Amino acid sequence: MKVAVVGATGLVGQMMRRILEERNFPVTELIPVATERSVGKKVKFKGEDVTVVSMQDAINKQPQIALFSAGGQTSLDWAPEFEKVKCWVIDNSSAWRMNEKCALVVPEINADDIRKLNSGIIANPNCSTIQMVMVLNPLHKKYKIKRIVVSTYQSVSGSGAKGIMQLHNERTSGCKAVENPAYKYQIDKNVIPQVDVFLENGFSKEEMKMHYETQKIIGDKTIQVSATTVRVPVSGGHSESVNVEFENEFEIKDVIEILNHTEGVVVEDDLSNNIYPMPLEAEGKDEVFVGRIRRDYTQPKTLNCWIVSDNLRKGAATNAIQIAEWLTKNGMIKNERSVK
Repeated sequence: MKVAVVGATGLVGQMMRRILEERNFPVTELIPVATERSVGKKVKFKGEDVTVVSMQDAINKQPQIALFSAGGQTSLDWAPEFEKVKCWVIDNSSAWRMNEKCALVVPEINADDIRKLNSGIIANPNCSTIQMVMVLNPLHKKYKIKRIVVSTYQSVSGSGAKGIMQLHNERTSGCKAVENPAYKYQIDKNVIPQVDVFLENGFSKEEMKMHYETQKIIGDKTIQVSATTVRVPVSGGHSESVNVEFENEFEIKDVIEILNHTEGVVVEDDLSNNIYPMPLEAEGKDEVFVGRIRRDYTQPKTLNCWIVSDNLRKGAATNAIQIAEWLTKNGMIKNERSVK
């Protein structure tokens, strides 16, 4: 199994390499790919030095799977080229997510969409969307979601190494201005109510991603999502305050029971002992954590909860590798498929 990691030197690319090792994915040859200035450099995989190659050299090696985390334009330009050599592309950018020919996949929810669409390019959802739908999808099956209002508290690692470096430099320099910042404003001791660019409707691109991606993953275009996405001075792990209105009535004990039996979800909800999810505790873990589960007393059939997950793992690298595992387990690597 030849596996290319496109963007291998970046924050998510590094995490992909680590998780391939952790999960013992059957890699016979790792093909790290990065920008031209990084070609020839070495990266570590399973204790060995592996040489970074160019995009075309990686294609020439005809990998079975390519994990992309190199930005939207790179994916638009190169993912089809990998697909031409019958390589499965699992892309972490937003480039292919809303393409009707490409599956947008959280494996625990809708992996079968890969079979239905039969495209060699599979999209990995937005990190904030993944953790939210992991919790809400099983509840949708039981109670049917009408509307979601969500506010995110997103760590600087969502902006890559540049975001982490800005936070670190501001903290160590006493919040003095830093060179080449990830954000327009200081992030240490601050909260920035902007993730991605703003659109004409006043929402940011990140906020609208959560709306459309949720509908596509769950498979219900009637679900409405109103999001406010916020960057906070936390190094890793995203948090979300979620208010969800259902069509059907529910009991809190039944909601907790459903979530306790949901693969990949961990309930941390013990107010008497001040137990609830926090990004500091979620960092480095693959599960999605949910707590502060309570009824909204201001309107019927409405639930509040607090959702936390490591955005670099389940929100990006782990989800992508779980897709690769599904392809392997279901014989999709060996099967011939049409190339679109």
